[in-house]
Amino acid sequence: MCELSIIVPIYNAGSNLKKCIESILTQNLKNVEILAIDDGSTDNSSQIIKEYVKKNPEKITYYEKENTGVADTRNFGISKAKGKYILFVDADDYIKQGLINEVHEYLEQDIDIIKFKLERVNEAGDILKKVDGAVFDKCDGQTAFNMLCFTDVLLDSPCIYVFKKELFEANNFKFKINTEHEDFGLIPLVILKAKTVVSLNLYGYCYLQTEGSITRNENYQKTLKKMNDTLLHYDNMLEFINKEDLTEATQKNLKTYYTNAIILKLKGLKKQDLDIYIKKIKKRDMINNIQVNSIKQFIKKIILKMNVKIYLKLK
Repeated sequence: MCELSIIVPIYNAGSNLKKCIESILTQNLKNVEILAIDDGSTDNSSQIIKEYVKKNPEKITYYEKENTGVADTRNFGISKAKGKYILFVDADDYIKQGLINEVHEYLEQDIDIIKFKLERVNEAGDILKKVDGAVFDKCDGQTAFNMLCFTDVLLDSPCIYVFKKELFEANNFKFKINTEHEDFGLIPLVILKAKTVVSLNLYGYCYLQTEGSITRNENYQKTLKKMNDTLLHYDNMLEFINKEDLTEATQKNLKTYYTNAIILKLKGLKKQDLDIYIKKIKKRDMINNIQVNSIKQFIKKIILKMNVKIYLKLK
């Protein structure tokens, strides 16, 4: 049986694709498959990956599909994966040498989710920032989430976890297509359904920051779509809570996690739209989700209740 499927969604990643694939091939790849999925690229990505397939047919399986976005491409990868576990690697990024070896012992222990850490790097490979987060031994998904939600700003990135594929299949988990921040909408829920999670003090993923990054060149309509979609994910999260047996503390932390992220997104809105989305947030009574465990949090909640715009200016 294949132990691990590494899913690589590819869309116009020609300039960085070689480094990504090389970083995977140089791992110790026993019982590991690479699923390279071209999501309708219009550059030379297809040509590049086909050359790697010729040289490594026993390791790489290549798929071509129409452009439907990264969410649908990841879902496609999960459906094709033969491994007991899955790992997502975006084609613009790469993994560090030895990552697979480091996580392997936890695969043998049948852990549901193995988490590691991420470095933001530039095109020269220089480390711009190490993204920290809680480190812990085996625990259940609720305990894991409750530790990570206060310590890891990239908790919702699927690329810093090795997941048991069964988690997605048994719970019918899929990245929501045609939405922005599909990771934000799904990954916290996957963690909560896990029976066992470990979080390693291991920096295994390199998240490439470039001048051409999508987040630096998006238009305002996309900003509005992101705002709409985060609210959609919030509403889906509430439905999830109603169906699951979560502790009161976990429910509070989950609501707080989503609320804080959504409030921060308001900063990118123009005045007229800001007024509209403040009303949507108040209609959902989201500010009451903010927990008060310190004077600072108490003041934050008071300001938010009085005037969201003042709070955003202070931020």
